[in-house]
Amino acid sequence: MNETLGAGLMQFDKPALLEKRIKLLEAILDCGSITTAAKRVGLSYKTAWEAIDTMNNLSQTPLVIRTTGGSGGGGTTLTPFGKEMIENYSILKHEYERFIHHLSSLSSLSMEHVKHLQRINMHISARNQLVGKIHSIKEGNVSAEVMIELKSGAKLISNITHSAVEELNLHVGDEVVGIIKASSVLLTTTLNIVTSARNKLFGTICDIKRGEVNAQVSVDIGNGDVITATITTESVDTLGLKEKMHVCAMIKSSSILIGK
Repeated sequence: MNETLGAGLMQFDKPALLEKRIKLLEAILDCGSITTAAKRVGLSYKTAWEAIDTMNNLSQTPLVIRTTGGSGGGGTTLTPFGKEMIENYSILKHEYERFIHHLSSLSSLSMEHVKHLQRINMHISARNQLVGKIHSIKEGNVSAEVMIELKSGAKLISNITHSAVEELNLHVGDEVVGIIKASSVLLTTTLNIVTSARNKLFGTICDIKRGEVNAQVSVDIGNGDVITATITTESVDTLGLKEKMHVCAMIKSSSILIGK
């Protein structure tokens, strides 16, 4: 139970991603070369630089700087703050392992409970968060197509970058969350409509909240999966939308983000 519970609890702070980024910082500290450091931690050169840019953007003080010129021809260097982050992570990880050891002795705490708390704890602005498992991953020349099978059996197709697949460490069978802004969901009463949108989810309207300008329309697609669309109130009237009406929710694959 120890390893499984520990892995689940650490998802509150996305440990897999954090661990890989800290290892990248450690490799840069040892090597002084982004190319060598990326190979050591199993990242592509492009993904490694994207991770560095993200870390620097999220930090008030840069963690990594690029150096040019000199006898060695330049390289990549950790700032003093970057070194502090490695040290702080080491301390936090040690204390976390002590915490997990204590929790493992509590037989009433199950992994399913942890997963539910994790989902409830997510704070994002997107209205739709649908849990499912990765059904397939198709690698293309530019991006990857990730298919998620929801609890309802419906399938979502998300188009994301190769770097995102690599950084999230996505694999078939992984449990993930499909994240969709309500404004990205289109509705139609024509159930056999032909469209370029990769995702067509069929269901029944279970709720309509009308505003002066916009309305929120919730569609039950089965087994507790509900997707909400924000459309104009005028569109609600034009389409004649009512509760219990069968509709099709359409979403572009590029509008679906994946969280893990």
